[in-house]
Amino acid sequence: MSRSETSLLPQLHEPRNPGMPLDMDRVMRATANRSAIERRAATLPGRRSVKKDYQAAWLARAISCIDLTTLSGDDTPGRVARLCAKARQPVRADILEALGLEGLTTGAVCVYHDMIAPAVEALEGTGIPVAAVSTGFPAGLSPFHLRVAEITESVKAGAREIDIVISRRHVLTGDWQALYDEMRAFREACGEAHVKAILATGELGTLQNVARASMVCMMAGADFIKTSTGKESVNATLPVSLVMMRAIREYYEETGYRVGYKPAGGISKAKDAVTYLALVKEELGDRWLRPDLYRFGASSLLGDIERQLEHHVTGAYSASWRHATS
Repeated sequence: MSRSETSLLPQLHEPRNPGMPLDMDRVMRATANRSAIERRAATLPGRRSVKKDYQAAWLARAISCIDLTTLSGDDTPGRVARLCAKARQPVRADILEALGLEGLTTGAVCVYHDMIAPAVEALEGTGIPVAAVSTGFPAGLSPFHLRVAEITESVKAGAREIDIVISRRHVLTGDWQALYDEMRAFREACGEAHVKAILATGELGTLQNVARASMVCMMAGADFIKTSTGKESVNATLPVSLVMMRAIREYYEETGYRVGYKPAGGISKAKDAVTYLALVKEELGDRWLRPDLYRFGASSLLGDIERQLEHHVTGAYSASWRHATS
């Protein structure tokens, strides 16, 4: 991956996953060998080390795949405007120029429903989509009709991507039909907006449940499957990511439709971002290393990546407070 390949990635038009009828035989065949998965995941951080220009290229690719996020109770239009400015110019201009990466942006900006309008205004003309969390985020326990209505309102407000949360109880009780019907209704409410299904994997109990929930959501038409809300006690992990990526690969091999992947929560260091990208490359291939099929859900990751890129260009590390995102 050269540095020039990372700048201004062309917009690719992947056929959207239309979903399929719920196949219970296929769902119940989804299993996960925990010990083997954990052994495989444990090998990644130590052996996937890239340096110098190669590291800079991987980190720039990571930036292009970030959903730059603010999901705080004290969010304001001003904070969102600053976040959007950072999405438009994620790294200092002179650093990008030195790297030959002028025009690099993040993949999207992710906010609550009330902050969609200021985000859309701040990003006008950039092509950077606004993503909105929805369906009673983060617990997903509000009345069903209100969750569907929230999606509709967010799309009307200008969100081009909707991050929904599934009802964890459907997974924990094995009610796969209910999960499928719920996800299908959310997909239909999104219309042309792409839908990311948040599984909240830290609350699903087992890796087998993660595998089955991933498959059901893809069958119901999810454009992305996403690990977490970022509010759980356990968020994105490499073992969970391995299970979800293999479900995506299997779904693609069976249907011909590519579904995206988004790990979220707990990924705050540049070296961790490179590890996740390496796993994507190994399990899914280069096509998934683009923002239409891969995203990081992160708020502080960008700051550490910017520090690493500044060090690559200047040879010196700056203080982390200089790279605040909002």
